[in-house]
Amino acid sequence: MTAADKITLSRIVIAPLFFFVFMVQFIPRQIAIVLLWIMFGWMELSDLIDGRVARANQQVTSFGKLFDPFADVISRVTYFLAFTSIGIMPWWVLVVVLYREFGILFLRMLLGLKGIAMGARAGGKLKAGVYMTAGLVSLMLYTVRVTGFLGGVASLLETLTIVVYIAAAVLSLASFADYLVQFRKLYK
Repeated sequence: MTAADKITLSRIVIAPLFFFVFMVQFIPRQIAIVLLWIMFGWMELSDLIDGRVARANQQVTSFGKLFDPFADVISRVTYFLAFTSIGIMPWWVLVVVLYREFGILFLRMLLGLKGIAMGARAGGKLKAGVYMTAGLVSLMLYTVRVTGFLGGVASLLETLTIVVYIAAAVLSLASFADYLVQFRKLYK
């Protein structure tokens, strides 16, 4: 494994830990929130770092092109499941996200059978940014609800969260359409 692959792998390892800390009740919530912020921050920061490390070390590989988006899906779907479980993320947005992500993984597998690696697309990167923003705003809302800190902004955060999740659903669908077009070009 390259250094970039190890950074990518860290997201896959941290994702279930995030879910565990989020869901269990025996960890005091104040401590859990600090841990959740650290894990969320690392998952998102490592998504930026791994590609830069791979390019800087000239270690961009077909494996890395598939491994990185897989780690992204695992980490983001994990925190989306957590936020859906407590009603912050609408369930229908989670369904759209899951169908999009599984659809892209399937297209990548089909191309992989032909020895073709489909890298990230511009629309997918924009969607990833909105997913990250949705996770960030959701974690902020969760923090406010649990701690009561800055409770006056809870209503604003709830509205902002819904807006960002709607944007995530729309971008998921648009990005999937873009990947389908790219898939058709590459599969021929």
